[in-house]
Amino acid sequence: MSLQDQVMDAMKTAMKAKDTVALESLRAIKSALLLQQSEAGSAPISEQDEIKLLQKLVKQRKDSATIYAEQGRQDLADPELAQVAVIETFLPAPLSEEALGQLISDCIAETGATGMKDMGKVVGLVNERAAGRAEGKLIAQLVKASLS
Repeated sequence: MSLQDQVMDAMKTAMKAKDTVALESLRAIKSALLLQQSEAGSAPISEQDEIKLLQKLVKQRKDSATIYAEQGRQDLADPELAQVAVIETFLPAPLSEEALGQLISDCIAETGATGMKDMGKVVGLVNERAAGRAEGKLIAQLVKASLS
């Protein structure tokens, strides 16, 4: 079942349950998918592109929630965080820190990285293999710590 079909089914469920937060989140996903499809023309969106799109939506909402919280507007931050929870249900399960550490070690060994000058190669390879199951910022921090 494609992401768009999953979102439509979840929208029907949210409408029946009168869950406004979930409905708003699902409409945002649907809108972003339609926008990306129109930009791509008639070519279908790959699963990796769908994951990147969902990660982008999650990051936008987390950033907004952080800004609202810093400004003392928790009443605006809470709905953003609730939307993050809904959107994250469509993302693949995140890697554990142990699994991510092992993946980083494997990539360092594979690329033959010896220092910080090789960080870009390692981070790129880890991002490719993690495929949306880990945040880029966390990957970069762990790779930096491993190469230091």
